[in-house]
Amino acid sequence: MPPGATGPFPPPHGGKGDRRGVGSLAADLRALPTRMSVRLRLTVLYGLLFFMAGALLLFATYLLVGSILNSVFPRGYVIYTPSGPLDPQVLKELTMQRLVSRSLVALVGVGITAVVLGYFVADRALSPLQKVTATARRLSESTLHERIALEGPDDEIKELADTFDAMLERLSQAFDAQRRFVANASHELRTPLAINRTLLEVALGDPDASDDLKTVGRTLLATNARHERLIEGLLLLARSERQLTTRTPVDLAEVASTVLETHAKRGHDNDVAVHRELTAGTTLGDPVLLEHLVSNLVDNAVKHNDDGGEVWVRTGVLDGYATVQVENTGPVVPAYEVDRLFEPFRRLNADRVESAKGAGLGLSIVRSVVLAHRGMVYAAPRAGGGLIVTVRLPLA
Repeated sequence: MPPGATGPFPPPHGGKGDRRGVGSLAADLRALPTRMSVRLRLTVLYGLLFFMAGALLLFATYLLVGSILNSVFPRGYVIYTPSGPLDPQVLKELTMQRLVSRSLVALVGVGITAVVLGYFVADRALSPLQKVTATARRLSESTLHERIALEGPDDEIKELADTFDAMLERLSQAFDAQRRFVANASHELRTPLAINRTLLEVALGDPDASDDLKTVGRTLLATNARHERLIEGLLLLARSERQLTTRTPVDLAEVASTVLETHAKRGHDNDVAVHRELTAGTTLGDPVLLEHLVSNLVDNAVKHNDDGGEVWVRTGVLDGYATVQVENTGPVVPAYEVDRLFEPFRRLNADRVESAKGAGLGLSIVRSVVLAHRGMVYAAPRAGGGLIVTVRLPLA
């Protein structure tokens, strides 16, 4: 079990883990000198400028003091002391040596202080940019409502933040328009499909209908049902991409148990054994969307499986995240195809969906629900065939 895991999560089959070669380590070491932050570069710049200015000031002071001593003690001037006459040139050289040595010590001490202060000044000057960066990292399609709203003087950094906010506003409006279009189109299409289903069911119920008519009617009814599932998937996808309006504590183990009980009551084309390994893992979110998430994962694992295959459903806490993992047997999935499976209407070895297995929106809905809950989802091919999909959500 990985460190920090409290659920039954085995390491992914065939995963590379954290093994790193000597070549990659050497490459990282070579890259270290180039990865200098702006704050550190500003600190170095402040320090260099201060030392250059201090050296220039020390040189000017040296010339001024030397000029003053030359004017005070002109050539031929003799100083008489109780121990005898003293050459002013010796006094001048001694004075200049001590001036230089002590000025250098003072320059180094003040310079180190200036570098330390420069580090904090650079950090304070760059804090607005850090806020912009943090906001940009948090953003996704479901969190475009956030704004930087930077306060302070009307300078270049505030202008950058305001420009970024304006861009976010345009993006948010574009995504909202797209979601409204999908939702409205789906709603408009549901009505004629419902009418078609009713008419077909009435026609099939007519005792005088011929066998050919009933065969055509059943085919059209199955096609109509497939289209209805597609529209329901589009509606759910549009809903899952919106900002969450409900956030309640949800135990993924309870959600998975409910989904598996419902799944056991439904009939499926293939005979698949489902194994449950459920441990408590609570997150904050929309219970309905999370139930759809787990249901889609289980449905995909069963539909895209071999007859007599197996499915493992696991929940728990992994590395500080509430986690649900679904593993299934089935056809071999190339590693380069995994990311494409999360795109709408994408399927293994097919760009567009023309299959009775589903609408091709299952993993797209999973990804949208995960992003709406600010979580992570990733998949890995299973050794021997099949897929392992892992969803991590913030703990409640």
